[in-house]
This record gives sequence, structure tokens and C-alpha cells, in this order.
Amino acid sequence: MFLTGSIATSDGTQLPTNVLVERICNASVRQQVYASPNGSFSMELGSRYKSVLDASADGSGPSRYGTGSKNPEMGIPKHDLANCELRASLSGFRSNVVGLMALDTFAGSMNVGSIVVERLEKVQGLTISAAPYRAPKDARKAYEKGLDARKNGNLVVAQQSFEKAVKIYPKFTNAWFQLGGILQTQNDKNAARAAYTQATKIDTKFLPPYLSLSHLAYDAQDWTELLNLTGHILALDPLNYARVKGYILDLDSFDYAEAYFYHAVANLNLNRIEDAEKSALKAATLDVRPRFPQIHLLLAEIFARKNAMPRAISELEIYLDQAPNAANADKVRARLLVLQSSRANQPAPEPASDHE
Repeated sequence: MFLTGSIATSDGTQLPTNVLVERICNASVRQQVYASPNGSFSMELGSRYKSVLDASADGSGPSRYGTGSKNPEMGIPKHDLANCELRASLSGFRSNVVGLMALDTFAGSMNVGSIVVERLEKVQGLTISAAPYRAPKDARKAYEKGLDARKNGNLVVAQQSFEKAVKIYPKFTNAWFQLGGILQTQNDKNAARAAYTQATKIDTKFLPPYLSLSHLAYDAQDWTELLNLTGHILALDPLNYARVKGYILDLDSFDYAEAYFYHAVANLNLNRIEDAEKSALKAATLDVRPRFPQIHLLLAEIFARKNAMPRAISELEIYLDQAPNAANADKVRARLLVLQSSRANQPAPEPASDHE
């Protein structure tokens, strides 16, 4: 069985050649294919005899390593396509999504139509504030010297340069942020926190110091502070790829997956399970490379607490796929065996009565 379709731009302009089409189930990327130069694509789902969907969408179907229906007349089970969607992944574009639940799973080829992508303004560099353009010449010169020194590994000169920049121009938000990064690298957490906090006091819409402060709050297990910091980041509606007045949100250099991960951790530790699940699923959706396999450990813990054991098992399997050599891999495998054994020993549900 195949999914076919095409990618089109909202303004009718030509597509780049590196358009990636992704199938996402339960907020996790399950399959990726590249579109052809003309925008068309074809994604194989397997046969009616064996479903190769990586995880059942509602947790009640086959495991990600199991098989689907053996009956050729049944096709791919409908529940395997629930919570599954297609989207395009392409730097500089925002994609709409196409749900798969309503598709005819008995057909040999299913055309999903067009996935439309909207062109965004191309921006390079870090998420930045306007501060460098307002700073005096001497402050900008010291700041640029600090960036070069940091790039070359000379942290002493970098620190001195950023300190000089903020002394000349105390409202130099970027310099405070960079100074915080140098201090954090040197494990001077209190001084780093003070520098990051100074940056946030100057400008509440400059997001990088908030994420750095979130990392420090996570390490300190200060869950209330972590929730407040990440809540501020996410309140700026990053998923709409918004241009914020005075700032450019460059999603290639600011990791919203990490922000949502921290937000989920804070909610989980504050016993806000539903909020934790929502944020963790968004983190998994955004982590398309992927770079944060621990998101799936977090989701496994959330689903285990909700007694959704099939989904917890699936998330542990995904984690081990992404990080098979992690320091905690053996512990995770042991946890996975316990959950699998527990599920296997659960009594089968009583068959429905003919009178029901």
C-alpha cells in the first residue's frame, strides 16, 4: 500500500529540491521520504498482510515491532492511522498537515492530495535582539571581539570582552547573554544566572537567556521556576513561526523542542500530568532530527503514570532506537522488560455477552 501526493507552495513559486515528507504518529516521526523535483511523493506503508506502521496510534494495536492484520480482506486497521498525519519538512517554510484517519485503507494506493507549504522570510544567524544595532561603536567592537574569542576557545578574553561591552552599554542584551554562557561553561552558575537574568530584565522578548535559565532551573530541580521560565517562552507562540517585533525567531538556532521538554518536566514534577503530556508530545513533534531522545523517556513515564502501558512501552522502544548506547540504556531495557511482562500477564477481557 502506498500514500501518494504532492507538495505545493501557497504562492505558486518553485519548491527547493530537498523537501522531506514525514509521517507522524502520536507526535513521533515514523517515516520520511524525499519528494521528487516536481513535488510529487510516494510513501510505502507495506501490504495488507503486514502493517509496517511503527506503532499503533491508540496504543491498543500491535507493538512497533509486531505485525498488523493477517487477513487480506481487512487492510491496514483504521486505528493504526488514528493520530497519524503527513507534513512537509523544509527550512524556511511552514507546512500544513494532512490527517490519515479518513483514508480508504483497502485501496492499493491512497492519494492524499496536496500538502501546502508557506514560504517564510529567510533569516540567518541566532535569534537576535536589536541591541547590537543600538550599542555604541566601542561596545559593539568589544562584543564582536568576545564572539571571536569564544569561537577560538579563548574563554578568558571572551569573558573580558563581554564584560567590557556591558560596562560601556549596560543595556547590551546579547552581551549579557553571551557573558552568561561563558560563566556557565566555567561552572559559575550563580554568576551565569545573574547575567542571564540581567538580559531578561532588559528585554523580555529576547528568548535565549530564558532557555539558558531553564537549563539551570532544571539542574537545580526548581520546578516552579522552570515552569515560569518555559511558560514565558511558549507564550510567544513559537509554533506559528512568528516574527516578534524587534526580534527574529530563527527556529534553526533556537530549540523549542528543548523548551517544551523542560515545560513538560516541570509540569510532571508538579503533578500536572495532562499538561505534561501535551508539552512532551509537542517536544517530540518538534524534535525531528532527533536530538533529544530523553523526550521519549519522559513520555514513557507520563503514560505509565496514566496506566497507558502500550504507549509507555512504545516510547521506551523509541528511546532505545535513538540512544542504544546511552549510559542508562541497560536500566531502560530492564524497565521495558518489566512493562512487557506485566502487559503479557494481564488477563484477557471477558467476551461480550450475546445479550449485551
